[in-house]
Order: sequence, then structure tokens, then C-alpha cells
Amino acid sequence: MKRSIRAAVLALLPVAAIAAEYPDWAYPVAGPRGPADTIVLRQVPGSARQYTQAQIGDGFNPPDWFPDEHPPMPPIVAHGSPPAVRACSLCHLTSGAGHPESSGVAGLSVPYVLGQMAGFKTGTRKGGRAAVMIDIARAIPDADLQAAAEYFSALEPVAWTRVAETDTVPQSRLEGTMRFAVPDGGTEPIGQRIITLPQDPEGARNRNPHTGFVAYVPAGSIAKGERLVMSGGAGKTTPCVICHGEALGGLGDVPGLAGVSPIYVVRQLRDMQSGDRGGPMVELMKPVVAGLDLDDMIAIAAYLGSRAP
Repeated sequence: MKRSIRAAVLALLPVAAIAAEYPDWAYPVAGPRGPADTIVLRQVPGSARQYTQAQIGDGFNPPDWFPDEHPPMPPIVAHGSPPAVRACSLCHLTSGAGHPESSGVAGLSVPYVLGQMAGFKTGTRKGGRAAVMIDIARAIPDADLQAAAEYFSALEPVAWTRVAETDTVPQSRLEGTMRFAVPDGGTEPIGQRIITLPQDPEGARNRNPHTGFVAYVPAGSIAKGERLVMSGGAGKTTPCVICHGEALGGLGDVPGLAGVSPIYVVRQLRDMQSGDRGGPMVELMKPVVAGLDLDDMIAIAAYLGSRAP
């Protein structure tokens, strides 16, 4: 079986370095899963459609619960291109909102999307959670990539993740690469982490585009993040608003940050700092992230996630 880039890196690192480089709460690694149910038909509120769990997880025909809520999907978004290019809507959903282990892509400019896919293809984006996208970027036809970029660019970002400050979080575990609370599992200290859980676990399992998430962050993170984002935290970094706009909604091909999933923000800041994410725009970000520690990244991510997109 082909090993992921992350697995290869982890094999060469001591345990302490692994924890520092790839915190497992931000970089989930899928564990083994049993066969998906092929008999029981599942439904979500407000939709007349029905799918089995196997159909919901079908990489080349994922569910479209609400076809009237989005423009017609290009074939690459709805079905992918077997065998290497899974449907974009499998991970990013028909709404473009995505899941915590992937990314939200709704409203990103076409040039930005094409640039990021070029980065996956050429190796300037690597490591961490990038392995899946590297394989897709190398196999997707240019015309399909253009169609997918245009589809997601035309969508409006939605409020998808609620940020909540706390000292304790529900005990949780991974199902695949998504984290769920353990039934009757009690709570544990949040520590130096962001724990993102579905607002509706069954809705998340069903890939319901109406089902959002809660990102639990350490107490005090939002206020600290606001100082870093808006003013640079007394010289620790460059204020995000300079390039991303006063409302953090993005400027031209510079992406919006407001409402972005906090663990996704942490992954990108760490990848830029470590060199796992490169490219022309990242060159501008290197001095911005150079002095940030993990607490800073958590705070920035918490504040950005708390803002309406």
C-alpha cells in the first residue's frame, strides 16, 4: 500500500518532534474502518433523498441531499474522474463548506484555486494533510479543474463553525478523519488544543451540507487572537487585516479568513512556517508566521473562526 507523505515523515521523527510538528488534533490520520452498510437507507431533515452509508461514502457518487440549493455541479464535482480523482463534493460538500479535516472552498477566486492546485501538483504544498490533494492535482484534467474552480468560486461562504471557549471538552475519537464525541465519555481538559466536533453527529456522518461544527478553543483565545489579527500583537506578527481586508473577507485573489475552520487555519500557519506550504503568496506570509508559536496560532484561528464569513 502506498504510504502517505505524513507517514513517511513521521517514521523518521522522534515522538516529541512528531507531536510538535503534526499535532494530532489538527492533522487527523484515518484509522481502519469496517465495511459500510449497504442496506439501511438514511435521510436528513428537509430532503426527500435516501442513501445507504456505502453510497454516502462513495468517492465517485457522493450524496447530493439538496440539489435545488446549488448551481448544476460539473461532473468532476459530482462524480470525480476514476480511478484517481474523487468527486470534489465528497470532502468539500456540494456547498463548498467542507469538513474540518479538509477545507472550505466556497467563494475562493478561480485564480486562487488554480494556484493552490498547481502547488499540490508541483510539490510546493506537501506534508500534513496534503497527500490526498497531491494525488488528485496530478491526475485531474485541466478542463475539469477549471470547471470545479468556477463552481466553488460562485458559491457564497456560509457560517459553518461556531467557536466556543472552554476549559474542558467532551472526550472524543476519530471516525475515519472526523472527530466525534464519545457517548457517555465524560470530559477532559482542552489543554493546548482546538477540538472540533459536529453539531449534529449523524448529520456529519451523512455529509449533510446543513450540518455545521463546533470548534472548542482554550479560554481567552478569541481576545488574544483579535489582538494578533487586528494589530499584530505588539509587533509579534503583521496584522492580517492589511492584506485580507478590514472585514477579513479577502481582497481580490487574497482569500478571506473570516469564518474559516480554526483547525484548518492552524494547519496552514504551521505548514507555512515549516515549509510544507510554499509558493509566491506564501513568500509574503513567511515573515508573518515566523515568530508565532502554537498558542498564537490557536488564538489567531479562534478569532478568525469566530467572525462571520
